[in-house]
Amino acid sequence: MVATHSDIDMPLDSPDPTDPVFALHRGGKMQIAATVPLHDADDLAMSYTPGVARVCEAIAADPEIAHEYTWVSNTVAVVTDGSAVLGLGNIGPAASMPVMEGKAVLFKQFGGVDAIPIALNTQDVDEIVETVVRLAPSFGGINLEDISSPRCFEIERQLIERLDIPVFHDDQHGTAVVTLAALINAARLTDRDLSELKVVISGAGAAGVAITKILRSAGVARIAVVDRTGVIHPARTDLSSADPAASNPVKQWLADDTAPWAKPGSVEDALNCADVFIGVSGGTVPESAVAQMADDAIVFAMANPHPEINPEVAARHARVVATGRSDFPNQINNVLVFPGIFRGALEVRATVISEGMKIAAAQTIADLVGDDLSETYVIPSPFDPRVSTAVCKAVTDTARREGVARRPY
Repeated sequence: MVATHSDIDMPLDSPDPTDPVFALHRGGKMQIAATVPLHDADDLAMSYTPGVARVCEAIAADPEIAHEYTWVSNTVAVVTDGSAVLGLGNIGPAASMPVMEGKAVLFKQFGGVDAIPIALNTQDVDEIVETVVRLAPSFGGINLEDISSPRCFEIERQLIERLDIPVFHDDQHGTAVVTLAALINAARLTDRDLSELKVVISGAGAAGVAITKILRSAGVARIAVVDRTGVIHPARTDLSSADPAASNPVKQWLADDTAPWAKPGSVEDALNCADVFIGVSGGTVPESAVAQMADDAIVFAMANPHPEINPEVAARHARVVATGRSDFPNQINNVLVFPGIFRGALEVRATVISEGMKIAAAQTIADLVGDDLSETYVIPSPFDPRVSTAVCKAVTDTARREGVARRPY
């Protein structure tokens, strides 16, 4: 039986024994494998007791050499609480595990990085932070995954402050990097500078906030961010409150940062004469709104599996259309980003993944398209073998230049 896109998109309440997707997942998608032989007593004596004690004592004397004599230097924890899994929402830690396993497989396949899925049975910010801090000695980096907004921002902030290894929330920064890469090429194709673009971002969650930040860092000045209530702007009364629990400091930052451009109104109002639409909301945008965008419009309808507007409909009015799906041109896929970013960060033992490293990764991904740039090719394929190596080099070079690499050469 061959699975169609409709088969894959269809939610199921129980396993279907005839469904090849369930057959593929039976027993999980990954395993632990030894990298050393265990054929006889000599092998055992070196890999385990008594030989292992010599290595333990050496690490106790100099903890830094753990990166040379254990798996730490090439291993990332993929951590979730199951609160914002794909488009499925708050399905909990057990149900999130197939996605976390999949992420780990992508790390290995595309970056050569070992990754361990960790699904935590708590959604309390402090408990998540404390748990990850205590697990951190086993890993060279932490990849946060599918944690709902706005808690994800605070969890990432605290972990970055408390750990000296890279912490990266892929839903935020992976999405932001690959979006910037695609936008660099779409702007080049339509003969625009990033500084000239009028951008509307639909969605003020993890991805929307990170995209706003990286676009601002890259020189995009005119951005309007839209949530369910409409355009986020300083006059909104629902962003701050005397009660800290009722406030939304992230949206307040968006309102203040985009104040010179964002005006009150709906997404349709914001799209009038806009150059770029970036959708990371899962909502819908009517065709009439896309039709009123500027000439040579750019539409990134990235909600998956259901884009904010049907790509074929968007293409009637926009010059460049991208989605998060693999069955349309210009798939904006995080797998272009996180394997290479972590590969590079681990190679130089970076203490952080900086904004400069992210922008360098985005520019590198964009550059790989080169002279093949066209309306249906503004971003490389996830299976382009050049991507991970190129991103890795961009990250290592930037980390060394910025002074955050503990392995300078």
